[in-house]
Amino acid sequence: MARAWVVFRYGLRYVGSLVLLLGQSLACAVTPPFNAYRFLYQARRVGLGTFFISSVGAFFIGAIISLQMAYLMVSLSAEIYIPNVVAIALARELGPVMTAIIVAGRIGAGITAEIGTMTVTEQIDALKAFAVNPVRYLVVPRLLALLLMVPILTVFAVLAGILGGFVICHFKLSIQHHTYWNMVVTALVLKDVVTGLLKTFFFAAVIAIVGCWEGMNVRGGADGVGKATTLAVVRSFIFIILIDCVLTFIFYFVFNA
Repeated sequence: MARAWVVFRYGLRYVGSLVLLLGQSLACAVTPPFNAYRFLYQARRVGLGTFFISSVGAFFIGAIISLQMAYLMVSLSAEIYIPNVVAIALARELGPVMTAIIVAGRIGAGITAEIGTMTVTEQIDALKAFAVNPVRYLVVPRLLALLLMVPILTVFAVLAGILGGFVICHFKLSIQHHTYWNMVVTALVLKDVVTGLLKTFFFAAVIAIVGCWEGMNVRGGADGVGKATTLAVVRSFIFIILIDCVLTFIFYFVFNA
C-alpha cells in the first residue's frame, strides 16, 4: 500500500511537471520575440524525416485490415463493406495512433537525446547565463513543429492506408475501383475526420513535452541520456494510448448523445 502511494505521488508530480512545462511553452509561443527559422527547421525535420515511414506503414496496415476482414466478410457475402471498415478504422484510430507512435519513436527520441546531450554538457546552463530562456529556445519550436506536422502526417497516412486497402480489395476481392472509392467517401463523415485530427494535436503535445522534459532533466552523463531517451519513448507510448482511450470515450458520448 505504501509503495502504491509512492508511485501515485511520483506519477502525479510527473504529470504536473509536464503540464507546467506545457503551460510555459504555450505562454512563450504567443509572446514575442518569435523565431520562425527554428520553427521551420524543426517542422522540416519532423515532416521529411517521418513522412515515408508513416505512409508506408499505414499502406500495409490498410492492406492487412482488408485481408483480415476478408476472412469474415467473404463468408457472409459482405466484402463490399470492407472499404467502409478500412476508412473508418484508419480515420478514427489507426491513422492517428500509428503516426503518433512512429513520430514518438523517431522524433521524440531524437528530441530527448539532443536536449539531454545539451543538459549534460551544460549548454542549457550557458543559455541561462546569457539570459536565453531554454523553454522558448528549445521547447517552443519543437512543440509548434509537432503540432503542425503530426496532423499533416496523419492525413497522408490515412490516405496511404486507404490506398493499401484498395490494392487488396481491387486485385484480390475484385471490387471495382469506382465502387471502392464511392464506399470510402460514403462511409467517412465529418465527425470521423474531425475526431481523428483532434487526437493528433494531443499526441503531438505529449511527444514534444515528454521528450523535452526528459531531456532537460537528464542526470548521469551519457548513460543518463540513454536512459532518458528510453523513458521518453516508453512514456510517450503510454500517454498516447491513455489519451486515445479517454478521447475515444469523450467523442463517443459527445457525438452519439
